[in-house]
Amino acid sequence: MERPPLPPFTAQTAAAKARLAEDAWNSRDPQRVALAYTEDSVWRNRSAFFVGRDRIVEFLTQKWLDERDYRLIKEVWAFSDDRIAARFVYERQDAQGAWWRAHGNELWAFDPRGLMRRREASINDVPIDEADRLFHWPLGRRPDGHPGLTALGL
Repeated sequence: MERPPLPPFTAQTAAAKARLAEDAWNSRDPQRVALAYTEDSVWRNRSAFFVGRDRIVEFLTQKWLDERDYRLIKEVWAFSDDRIAARFVYERQDAQGAWWRAHGNELWAFDPRGLMRRREASINDVPIDEADRLFHWPLGRRPDGHPGLTALGL
């Protein structure tokens, strides 16, 4: 199975890869997201370390039970032949109704089929007031006309 765009990446294909990842994560469908990774993909997400699609599905299932009203924007920071560095921001609400904005960086390494074989994510959470939210589109894919991180000043 291939997951275009395939490495080696250009500025255009790296941006397309990041948008496809953003769209999948905004679906909040762990099975859909996991298909973008190799079966033995290595992950570090904050302080969690694990390997494999089954663990990715398990992790994301729990994540989206805990993180309500999740909306995410990703942006390419840098790229090379088979690697992309992306930054991202997402907003979410916790079970107590408090709003949070998470700022993160990801390092991605891909196999020749375009599947991510490694994901390293560092993430910081900042509490925000509901009035300070910037991501207001309906749950799901960010509309094409919605500004990205740079345009939002994030």
